[in-house]
Amino acid sequence: MKPTLRAFIAVEIDEGLRTAAARVADELRAAGAEIGWVAPHNMHVTLKFLGDVAEERVPSVCDAVAQAVAAATPFDLELRGVGAFPNAARPRTLWIGTGSGRSQLQALASRVEAAVVALGFAPEDRPFQGHLTLGRVRRPTRALANLAPLLKQRADLSLGSSRIDEVVVFSSQLQRGGPIYEAIRRLPLAGRSA
Repeated sequence: MKPTLRAFIAVEIDEGLRTAAARVADELRAAGAEIGWVAPHNMHVTLKFLGDVAEERVPSVCDAVAQAVAAATPFDLELRGVGAFPNAARPRTLWIGTGSGRSQLQALASRVEAAVVALGFAPEDRPFQGHLTLGRVRRPTRALANLAPLLKQRADLSLGSSRIDEVVVFSSQLQRGGPIYEAIRRLPLAGRSA
């Protein structure tokens, strides 16, 4: 069996926004729900989850994505609005959405999607919804009902913006204490030197 690694493609946000997002997570902790919170250093906006990829295919994935994003120009991405998938009444994933820069993020995700689908990866079956994951519900309990008003109060909260000037191909190692993400390759957008 060929060695594989779990991989995904994302954009990173700056440290100031990660700190602001971590503060929001701390506020949501007050609900008392059983949530697996994302560590601030792991916060990002996923463009495409690839899953298990044969290690020998990783260079071709990186090259294809690099070519696809090279013509995209850097932009500012605003993190705005706190919510839940599928909805606030039955939350499974807590997230912060995007505001200004959303259309550029969507275009970037479309470029990445086309590049990896051309390599044989399965196309996404849901429309892209750019978001930063704050946490995932570990176990549904009554305390989840306490989240809905906290989410509603923050539905239009703006955390600020981060400059997006590269796309990153990450590996993800699942560990008991949470995943460990490692940048495999950083792919600059147009106008930014590698």
